[in-house]
Amino acid sequence: MGLSFGYGPGIPRAEGVALIRAAFDQGVTFFDTAEAYGQLNEEMVGEALQQVRDKVVVATKFGFAEGQPAKGLDSRPERIRIVVENSLRNLRSDYIDLLYQHRVDPAVPMEDVAGTVKDLIAEGKVRHFGLSEAGAASIRAAHAVQPVSALQSEYSMWWREPEAEILPLLEELGIGFVPFSPLGKGFLTGAFNAETEFAPGDFRNVVPRFSAENRALNQSLVARIGEIAGAKGVTNAQVALAWVLAQKPWIVPIPGTTKLHRLSENIGAANVSLDAAEIAAIAEILDSLKVHGERYPAASARMVNR
Repeated sequence: MGLSFGYGPGIPRAEGVALIRAAFDQGVTFFDTAEAYGQLNEEMVGEALQQVRDKVVVATKFGFAEGQPAKGLDSRPERIRIVVENSLRNLRSDYIDLLYQHRVDPAVPMEDVAGTVKDLIAEGKVRHFGLSEAGAASIRAAHAVQPVSALQSEYSMWWREPEAEILPLLEELGIGFVPFSPLGKGFLTGAFNAETEFAPGDFRNVVPRFSAENRALNQSLVARIGEIAGAKGVTNAQVALAWVLAQKPWIVPIPGTTKLHRLSENIGAANVSLDAAEIAAIAEILDSLKVHGERYPAASARMVNR
């Protein structure tokens, strides 16, 4: 997402393509994009991975009117088909490995959404069905029509809500979990403080959790993560990713970056092992600290957990 959407102006196409290729060269095989991130985003993925298409898993998403979150939701069957054809062209591929509904659309029965994807799977254009930020009832309704392979929702040390209801449900149904923002949209890395200024167009400017006041209040969590990272000789980001990976064997976090050195740092987290004592210590820290600020502004919050 961050290559072209959400975090300010993005990076030039050639740099995005090079970054994705570098990720593959370093062992990354799962790439996540979406119509809502803009045509350029899917095109960068398509160009970078065209020569290794059979060696990677590519996920994209439908669900917003005209592909623009600001225009609201649209998961009508005819719209899903339009998005898929556009995505196939942008991705330079004749199939999509994993197709997500980006947000549950209350105006379209889940049976119709899942049924449309089921048909697309039968046609060979899609291989697996996913949901994003869906609630338990929607997950069950979709899964009854077309088995859901993965749920993509936010999950990290400072957003643990999925642990209450969603993770047990996914385990029950055999659905994989793909946490986005496993680094807390960058906050858990320790790169930000109360004085940090985000670029114009960076959506964190309107996220309550990223207000200057809340960034200051939440620094204690970053400091405690830093203590654990320092003792292990790794970085905050690597501890945060290792913690997510340690929760369940069927969790696959998708950290994003626009920088080559951060890419290598994130990949290195796969080699960081947290033992039982460290996991317990982190749990004690997380249970003792209050996280300040909502994770979404009100308009966006109404689109999740439906």
